[in-house]
Amino acid sequence: MSVIPPESVVGVLGSGQLGRMFAIAAREMGYRVHTFSPESDTPTGQVADDEIIAGYDDLEQVRTFARGVKVVTFEFENVPAQTAQAAAEHAPVRPAGSVLHVTQHRLREKNFLAQHGFPVTPFRPVRSAAEARAAAAELGPGVIKTAAFGYDGKGQTKVSSPEEAERAIGAPSGLERVYEAFVDFERELSVVAARGLDGSFAHWGVIENAHRNHILDVSVCPAHVPPAVAAEAVQIARGILEQLDVVGVLCVEFFLTREGNLLVNELAPRPHNSGHLTIDAHVTSQFEQQLRAVCGLPLGSTQQLRPAAMANLLGDLWEPGEPDWSAACAQPGVKLHLYGKAEPRPGRKMGHLTALAETADEAARLVVRAREALRRRIG
Repeated sequence: MSVIPPESVVGVLGSGQLGRMFAIAAREMGYRVHTFSPESDTPTGQVADDEIIAGYDDLEQVRTFARGVKVVTFEFENVPAQTAQAAAEHAPVRPAGSVLHVTQHRLREKNFLAQHGFPVTPFRPVRSAAEARAAAAELGPGVIKTAAFGYDGKGQTKVSSPEEAERAIGAPSGLERVYEAFVDFERELSVVAARGLDGSFAHWGVIENAHRNHILDVSVCPAHVPPAVAAEAVQIARGILEQLDVVGVLCVEFFLTREGNLLVNELAPRPHNSGHLTIDAHVTSQFEQQLRAVCGLPLGSTQQLRPAAMANLLGDLWEPGEPDWSAACAQPGVKLHLYGKAEPRPGRKMGHLTALAETADEAARLVVRAREALRRRIG
């Protein structure tokens, strides 16, 4: 196993806020960063050494990009499989394209989880109105999701009866979908974990998440769960990373049912929104850990320094005018992170706040109060 040392160039497929925070961590450790995406002046590109602007289907440009770096990682899972394959001709891709192949497609992901004995939400593949009706009749109320390219609630339709399920599919389109049974959960959890090139494993404990309009709103760490549930969640996450042979960071999202059972909802083969609080609350952030893993360095300590909470800042905050940054930053223990996006739009993730406190509950109250303070407009 060879280490990719500092001063080497690391390549990132994708150029959003996850890549930005990864690039900042990489620069702190002395690495150079090249980013590849179809966009210009991106969150990642603003802090990278080089921003390559080309489509993911331009495989010759992908190969040129990969020839100029020592390792390739990615910051979102919807990079086409052929893009990862082309990059792998010239540099190691970590996590591997095989991990992308499984996790970027809901049906492949759920089949993988079920086949390997991991607890997963009840589901059925749906390719026609008749199959949707049959799935709803068997599983009860649920959600129909597109199998590919869905995130933050996109491509999802709630249905409460076989008739609704049939209407939701409509005319035949050939689009692959998944019918998932509705889960009466007590809370939503995530385990962000990392696996090194040598098979070592690290995690940041269990994080508790609250969503609004299908978008993550507030995350709190440590989560309010019994120790046995936390241990089981970490054990499941470790098993998934090992079974997928992940090198890098992966997040496992869970439902905790009212009966106390854990069900895997989704996998994200990259740093995760719920793990942003690790930047301020832990010895090693998820982004530094991603760098360490893909470069073959030892994984860093994930010790939590203080209980923490994170609140997303969506473009809606900007609608009445410029947020009052001073009011939020005046809150003790609050840290501001903005992503360099020029155009705020409703639902668009523009940044986040992290709050540190003596308890998780106190941190959650503080971060929500700081976000509310942003609404007191400047002037």
